[in-house]
Amino acid sequence: MNKKVAILIIFSAIFFSACSQKSVNQAQQQNDKNAPEVTQTTPENVNYYVEIETNFGNIVVKLYNETPKHRDNFVKLVKEGFYDGLLFHRVIKNFMIQGGDPESKEAKPGQMLGNGSLGYTIPAEFVPSLYHKKGALAAARTGDNVNPMKESSSCQFYIVQGNVWQPQQLQMMAQQMGKHFSAEQVSAYTTVGGTPHLDGDYTVFGEVVEGLEVVDKIAAVKCGPMDRPVEDVSMKMKIVER
Repeated sequence: MNKKVAILIIFSAIFFSACSQKSVNQAQQQNDKNAPEVTQTTPENVNYYVEIETNFGNIVVKLYNETPKHRDNFVKLVKEGFYDGLLFHRVIKNFMIQGGDPESKEAKPGQMLGNGSLGYTIPAEFVPSLYHKKGALAAARTGDNVNPMKESSSCQFYIVQGNVWQPQQLQMMAQQMGKHFSAEQVSAYTTVGGTPHLDGDYTVFGEVVEGLEVVDKIAAVKCGPMDRPVEDVSMKMKIVER
């Protein structure tokens, strides 16, 4: 097996065990319930964009209408100001930047983060055409051993940085992990890059349309234990019109 592919497969299992059970262990501790119904309705011709303000610059994400439960939950939290003052508490270069833990607000230096929750989960919304290319916005979750339905965190999310892959690596990964990558996915992963090993396991519900360079800057920061940035990377969000 290609060494890079083998390491990534092992790393993703270890990371998302941590991302799920450390960084996103939230509602499972309470035997989570599914997300409460969100009353808003979104016309088919309306798209939501969210601006994420950080101390490294701003990131604008488009939310997918193909994943309405995740879209509406995220919009609701943004409108309520839930994310304002929270941190990107887990950052791994060439992989992703993760935030949304409510316990990260005004967290003390060295404080372990990633267990925060809003007490519910969101049913998975897997759409084959929505995948983990660079800039993808996706929901973190607890691991398969406690979450066989792959339900999403109520509030924690990540933005993909990833790597650029060779076609042979993708083919090997597909064989090893029992996945299938479409021609569109192969084209994206071999040019823009991403984290293909996460496809079909975590719900992708949006993508960066502005500020990919900011994602790169955040991904490059120095981190300490549990991949928490040594210097806090805070966020503030708002709905923007496009």
